[in-house]
Amino acid sequence: MTPSARLSASIDLLAAMEAAPRKPADAIANSFFRERRYIGGGDRRAISALVWDVMRGWRRLGWWLAQQGQRPTPRLLAGAQLLFDGMSVQDVAFLYVGGRFAAGKLSPAEQAALAALDGQELVSPAMPRAVVLEVPEWLLVRLEDTFGKDVERELEALSTSAPLDLRVNILRSTRTEASRSLAREGLHAEDTTLSPWGLRLEGRQPVTASAAFREGLVEIQDEGSQLVAAITGVEPGMRVLDYCAGAGGKTLAMAMMMENKGHVVACDVSEPRLEGAVKRLRRAGVHNVERHLLVEGDRWAKRRSGSFDRVLVDAPCSGTGTWRRNPDARVRTTQTDLEELLVKQAAILDRAATLVRPGGRLVYATCSLLRAENADQVQAFLGRNPQFSLVPSLSPFMPEALRERDMVALTPARDGTDGFFAAVMERAES
Repeated sequence: MTPSARLSASIDLLAAMEAAPRKPADAIANSFFRERRYIGGGDRRAISALVWDVMRGWRRLGWWLAQQGQRPTPRLLAGAQLLFDGMSVQDVAFLYVGGRFAAGKLSPAEQAALAALDGQELVSPAMPRAVVLEVPEWLLVRLEDTFGKDVERELEALSTSAPLDLRVNILRSTRTEASRSLAREGLHAEDTTLSPWGLRLEGRQPVTASAAFREGLVEIQDEGSQLVAAITGVEPGMRVLDYCAGAGGKTLAMAMMMENKGHVVACDVSEPRLEGAVKRLRRAGVHNVERHLLVEGDRWAKRRSGSFDRVLVDAPCSGTGTWRRNPDARVRTTQTDLEELLVKQAAILDRAATLVRPGGRLVYATCSLLRAENADQVQAFLGRNPQFSLVPSLSPFMPEALRERDMVALTPARDGTDGFFAAVMERAES
C-alpha cells in the first residue's frame, strides 16, 4: 500500500470506531482487517500503529483541534498525529490526494487547522491536567485516590505501548526450549522477571504464525495475567472453578499448573467466548477442562455448592489496567459504567463464594487500577461474608517478594505488567 492508502485506511478504521463507541476497538479492528484481507501484514501493523497512537492521544489531539475551532474528526486526528510524530505539514497534506485509494483532499479549514499545529509539542502548558494525563476528570480523582503522588508516573506508563508477553506451556515445553524455537524464526524473547513461565518480545511480532505458537508451546498472555493464575496456588488433583473464564487464558494456565490432573470448570455467560477456548485447549494439550455456559435460572451452581477447592473470579471491570493495549477504554468508560460494574462485581463475588468448599479458597481478580473495584470491593465482601478471611497465597509459582501477600496489585510503571489486582480469601472449615 502507498502511504496515502495507509492513511486512508487508518481514517476509515477510526471512523468505524467512532460509529460504534461502545464496542472495543480491538474487536472493530479485527473485523475491519478480516473484511480487507488484501491488506498485508506490514500494512496492517502500520495502520494499527497510527490508529492506536491516535487513541492514546485522543484528548490532547482533540484539545489542539478545538483551539482551531475544529471537531476531532478521524481525518484531522490522523493528520494531527502524523504532525506530532514529526512529519512536516506539507508532507502530511500531500497524503490527502483524493482518488480511490487515498483520503480526500483537505478543505481550506482543515488545512489551516493542521498548519496551526506545525511545530507544536503535543503537551501544552495550557492544557487541563486531565487532558495532559488522557483521562476524564471524574476518573482522575479515583486514580489519585489509588496512586497519590505517583499518579502522573503511572498514567504516563499507561500511555506507552505494551510489550508482547507469552506464557510458556510447560505441558509441552520449557521456557528455554520455547525461546529457542521462537529464535529460529527470528523472534527474540527475553525471560520475564516475575512470572516463571513468561517470555517478552518488544513491539508487534507475528507470533501466531510461528511454530512455537501453532504447536502449543506458547500462549499470548500478559505477565500480570500469568501471575493472577499463579496466585491461585492450584495443585494437581484439585477441583477448580474459573468463574468468569472468557476465552480461557487463565483456565489454560491453571490446567498447566495442575499438570492436567484434577478437574477445571471454565464458566462464562458468553457462549462465543467459551467456544473460543476450544481451539486453545486443544492446541495446548489440555484435557482436564470442562466448559459450562451460565444462563438465567441455571441450577448448575446450586448443585455444586461448596464443592471446589479453588474458585477464581476474574471479574468484569473497568479495564483501567489494560489501557496500554486498549487505549480506547479511556474514551469509552463512563462514571455510570463504573457504578454498574461495582454492583455486578459484588453480586458475582457473593454467588461464586457459595461454590467454595470449607477450607477452600476464593481468588478475586481484576485488570483494574481503581481502589473501588479492588481492595474496597474485597473489604465489602468480607464484611458480608465473615466465614471468609484474607490469607497469603504461598503459591510456589509466585515471586518470593509477592508470595506472602494476601492482596497483590501490579502496575505498568512499577512492575512492567498490565495493571492487575488479586486477593486470596479462605473459607473457614466450619
